[in-house]
Amino acid sequence: MSLQIYDTATRELREFVPQQEGRVGIYICGLTTQGSPHIGHLRFAVAFDILRRWFTEGHGYDVRLVRNVTDIDDKILAKSAEAQADWAAWSYRHERETSDALDILGVLRPTYEPRATGHVPDMVELMNVLIERGHAYPAPDGSGDVYFDVRSFPDYGRLTRQGLEDMEPAADADPRGKRDPRDFALWKGRKDHEPESASWTTPYGAGRPGWHLECSAMARRWLGDSFDIHGGGLDLRFPHHENEQAQSRAAGLGFAEYWMHNGLLTYDGDKMSKSLGNVLTVGDLTKTVRPLVLRYYLGSVHYRSRMDYHEGSLDEAAAAVERIESFVQRAGATGEGDVPFPEAFCAAMDDDINVSGALAVVFDTIREGNTALDDGSAERARHLGEQVVLMTSVLGVNPLDPQWDSSEGGRAMGAVGALVATLIEQRKQARADKDFATADRLRDQLVAAGIHVEDTADGARWSLTTSTSTDGN
Repeated sequence: MSLQIYDTATRELREFVPQQEGRVGIYICGLTTQGSPHIGHLRFAVAFDILRRWFTEGHGYDVRLVRNVTDIDDKILAKSAEAQADWAAWSYRHERETSDALDILGVLRPTYEPRATGHVPDMVELMNVLIERGHAYPAPDGSGDVYFDVRSFPDYGRLTRQGLEDMEPAADADPRGKRDPRDFALWKGRKDHEPESASWTTPYGAGRPGWHLECSAMARRWLGDSFDIHGGGLDLRFPHHENEQAQSRAAGLGFAEYWMHNGLLTYDGDKMSKSLGNVLTVGDLTKTVRPLVLRYYLGSVHYRSRMDYHEGSLDEAAAAVERIESFVQRAGATGEGDVPFPEAFCAAMDDDINVSGALAVVFDTIREGNTALDDGSAERARHLGEQVVLMTSVLGVNPLDPQWDSSEGGRAMGAVGALVATLIEQRKQARADKDFATADRLRDQLVAAGIHVEDTADGARWSLTTSTSTDGN
């Protein structure tokens, strides 16, 4: 079966065919560095990390992944001014927080991570092309603003299947210089209250780039006039991605062949927001939850599905991780065995990166492996253990990956896991020997240590009984 991808532009599954044999070019919209990132912001990175790993490990592609940093923006200027901080320092601080959080989650670093402020000449060049082609115009009031003329491009609205007359006015710039209220800003002239360091000189006046222009220019610089996949959160489809596609294709660029959008992550049905007090950051959560567990949670459902965080979500993820780790340890897997992916796993991943289906194969394999161990078939169990390591590596949750032992906390949790697994095995043997007093004593020791043990048809599962903090920055 060939790899099928759901293209949100055509709203159908399409066979993936790269523009260049053996290579894949992916552009995903990174974060605007206006504040500290929460897990709702970071779900996209985990989703596209799994896609990238499957391209590489499952299909052998050479992947060039570009994830930009929007380090100049209205919100950055406003929030840094409110905090009485230099805007560039404010932006860089939150860029580092984002990078650190993604490292903790085991997200592979991009091939390139361009900053908007480093690509202003590319943006001005693209803006000049649009003006020359009659798709953009400088504001007649001399403000320095430059707008994209949406009526000049008949395909405007095609990505999101909207008619121009049904769209709201673009709220990204002062409407006084616009020919049409829906025209969006390519360039924003500097305002008196804005710092001089946040502006660049152009033939149209000093100012700074509009958000949409930034991504088109950076994608072109690092992936060429056309590339394979453009991705990002579902909330970016309009206006951001619609505007990116319009200005790029109006400039004569092929731009993205496929569009992929991940579903959003909510908290008990509400969008995560500081004002609602439901922000969950990686730093806060990993004070009580292992990074591996948080990574598993964020990547445990189909990328297009909406995720809803609720009390108990991470307990479920912890139980799943413990089950994987326990089997891999019992099977004696090392990650060095030369084993193939199970066919069912490949079928699930090739079906639009169906992670839910892929995880079902992982746990079916674990179930089969545990049966092999109980039957004394050590070699069969080891083979299945190596397959579990291979599959979880693609999903970014391989328990043998040094990533999860790279911190003091990770090493401590690994040691805890090994000790708990030993006690659970002793308890299992005591119950088999009908020594229920010893079994109960071992269970009480685990509970006293803050370990919750649940007996299931597939064996005992354990998780930490610590509560999750919901305080965020």
